[in-house]
Amino acid sequence: MTPVRHTRIDGPLVMIGFGSIGRGTLPLIQRHIDHDPATFTVIEPDGTHAGMLAAAGVRHLQVALTPQNLREVIAALFPDRRGMIVNLSVDVGSLDLMALCQELGVLYLDTVIEPWPGFYFGSTVPNAERTNYPLREEMLALGRRYPGGATAISCCGANPGMVSWLLKEALLRLAADTGLATETPQDRAGWARLMQTLGVRGVHVAERDTQVSARARPVGTFVNTWSVDGLLSEGYQPAELGWGSHERTMPPQGHGFDFGSRCAIWIDRPGVDTRVRSWCPGAGPQSGLVVTHNEALSISDYYTVGAGAAPEFRPTCLYAYHPSPDTILSLHEVNGAGLLPEHKHILTEDEIVAGGDDLGVLLYGHAKGALWYGSRLTIDEARALAPHQNATGLQVTSAVLAAMVWAAENPRRGFVEADEMDHARCLQVQRPYLGRIEAHYTGWTPLSHRINRFAELRDDSDPWQFINFLLP
Repeated sequence: MTPVRHTRIDGPLVMIGFGSIGRGTLPLIQRHIDHDPATFTVIEPDGTHAGMLAAAGVRHLQVALTPQNLREVIAALFPDRRGMIVNLSVDVGSLDLMALCQELGVLYLDTVIEPWPGFYFGSTVPNAERTNYPLREEMLALGRRYPGGATAISCCGANPGMVSWLLKEALLRLAADTGLATETPQDRAGWARLMQTLGVRGVHVAERDTQVSARARPVGTFVNTWSVDGLLSEGYQPAELGWGSHERTMPPQGHGFDFGSRCAIWIDRPGVDTRVRSWCPGAGPQSGLVVTHNEALSISDYYTVGAGAAPEFRPTCLYAYHPSPDTILSLHEVNGAGLLPEHKHILTEDEIVAGGDDLGVLLYGHAKGALWYGSRLTIDEARALAPHQNATGLQVTSAVLAAMVWAAENPRRGFVEADEMDHARCLQVQRPYLGRIEAHYTGWTPLSHRINRFAELRDDSDPWQFINFLLP
């Protein structure tokens, strides 16, 4: 691949966190973004990868950011209201960092709204307040204080992030394939009307990770293909999903919200213990974990026609995640023990011997049944395309790259989510790293291929009701 320089970042470039995603993002930045290497700093309390940063000519600031030192550390790196922060950390409060960036006039992006420590585990906060919905509402409220401020992109990796861009491509593909003459919508209302007109009832962010190592998973070690801490933190939040206007039955232990857009509900059980029927190419029908993600909320909100708890149209949206085989075993072990793992391991590109990651959007309920549209990336393709990442990581890091480019090209947009960005430009940057972008139609419904019906709610009159997806 011949590197294309997509844009330039003037002023300091600061990456917070240098886990698996940070390490994979670094070479993409160096390939595709012009910047002054002398002003590139990575803030990371762990010194494990100091040698890698030194070899890349990047300054390593080995400090743990806290509410007490955040302003002092960050302000010192941005003396003249220019530059960008790429926040790929855990345990650093995103909202405080976003507000500080507005004061400093600095561009910002993250892949998740991250709270300070104490939110996920060992907290006495009620479960309703441990969901992503109130975190997102806080972010939106903060953004309303800074209209036209420095661009701050909230929650933009592969998902949330890339999947919102793929969804727009999928809608245009579905329109073409069903003979609906339409131009590309130019605003939020236009996209929402297009989805409504196409008859899309809901969207699964449907993912299947098949990457495997030749080495058996050690008992007592949590193995994953991306951040273990990230999966555990979001996986043990309550399950959460965008709630469509067509839904008739609240799931067991389901609850709505009485503030904000009311675009979502939550279920009083962890996302990694809440499974739904879904569909991915290759595997076909599968079960997925309803792990809470910002895109489940933002997509349902973005494509709403009307307002309030009973809008004219709103799609259901959820993340249906089937992680790697070793991750499934690791989750079983954690659930059985009732304890967080003592040992953690992320599968590197060198030790994975087979598999890949299929990540896309499953649009269902329309005239053609269901359409999966997304990236199918193998480990061999990922290794050939970029260093320091497996297939899962490359889908994330290339989306971070695309978001950086878009922010640099649109520096005064205030707070934005991935749904509000130019999907065509972002995918233009990202597409070389996504393997094959494929579209698959299927006649599958959640009422298909059911080998048992023990204690299940179901609605035979409408296969696309959420209760038909939910596994007991």
